[in-house]
Amino acid sequence: MQFQDYYETLGIRRGASPDEVKTAFRGLARKHHPDVNPGDPSAERRFRAINEAYEVLRDPQTRRKYDALGANWKQYEQAAAAGRDPFAGRSPFAGGWRVPGAAGSAPFRSGTRHPLDTEGDGDPFGAPAFSEFFRTFFAGAPPAGAPGAGSKRTPAGRGPTVELPLELTLEEAFAGVTRRLAAGTGERPKAVEVRIPAGVADGSRVRVAGRGAPGPAGAGDLLLRVRIAPHPVFARRGRDLTVRCGMPLTTAVLGGEVDVSAVDGGTVRLKVPPGTQQGQTFRIRGRGMPSPRADGGRGDLYATAHVEIPRRLSAEAQRHFEALAALSGDERGGRHAPPRPAAPSAT
Repeated sequence: MQFQDYYETLGIRRGASPDEVKTAFRGLARKHHPDVNPGDPSAERRFRAINEAYEVLRDPQTRRKYDALGANWKQYEQAAAAGRDPFAGRSPFAGGWRVPGAAGSAPFRSGTRHPLDTEGDGDPFGAPAFSEFFRTFFAGAPPAGAPGAGSKRTPAGRGPTVELPLELTLEEAFAGVTRRLAAGTGERPKAVEVRIPAGVADGSRVRVAGRGAPGPAGAGDLLLRVRIAPHPVFARRGRDLTVRCGMPLTTAVLGGEVDVSAVDGGTVRLKVPPGTQQGQTFRIRGRGMPSPRADGGRGDLYATAHVEIPRRLSAEAQRHFEALAALSGDERGGRHAPPRPAAPSAT
């Protein structure tokens, strides 16, 4: 078993802040994710190593435990092999978190579609989710959200809760989605389909019972931390959505109807009153995000007017705008540039 430098794996210095750890992890995980590098075994191995390093360094307690190893890791290995807590009497973890057997979370793998409970067959990565070094020294260390990290204690004998990130598009959060991911209760992870409910919010957590780290009385839970990726068209505020609504200048002045994009892929016909101003917002009820609760209803869609000024005018349109400018100048005392004479035509 070889000592692994998790700081080197993430490309950060030992004194890196939690934000620096997170930023490094996100960038590397995005680059080496198996979905981005299909059929590349080296990318999968690198992705597992990045996840393992982040699982240790993201939590202050496991990070202190890792930093305490240093050059003495062989002594700790011998103590672990003898069935003793290798950190007893040497660190804040004395008497602490020994969980028999291999443990830890498995890196999630995005891919298909929405709650869960269906266990698939096979090994998506073809290798254990965590290295022998990790299993020896961190099998029982409490991840964020586990006992000792401010959460409710897990039932006696059950393994710790394991947390993993899960990124969704806004459309997936709107409709709900099934994701097939790798979640391990042993040395080799199992493929599990997890149903994410419609209307899930950014930062919310989805609990998958019995898919966390193993323990004598059964595995703990898997906790998925949901992140909604930014959308190029819509912005989300709770259950409400906002969208920019383009409209011709004539429609803004005279009134009319325009189509507004909806998150479900359709459009909504919006009635525009005469004299609509740039930046004016219209509320379209019930066309926002659904509530995860069955009786929660849907939020609203807010369309902000973006008046489109024509860049080129036909000769006839030019004359009409000049006449309107002259009329506006007479009524308000404004001044307008005189019309430019037409260039002489070639003979």
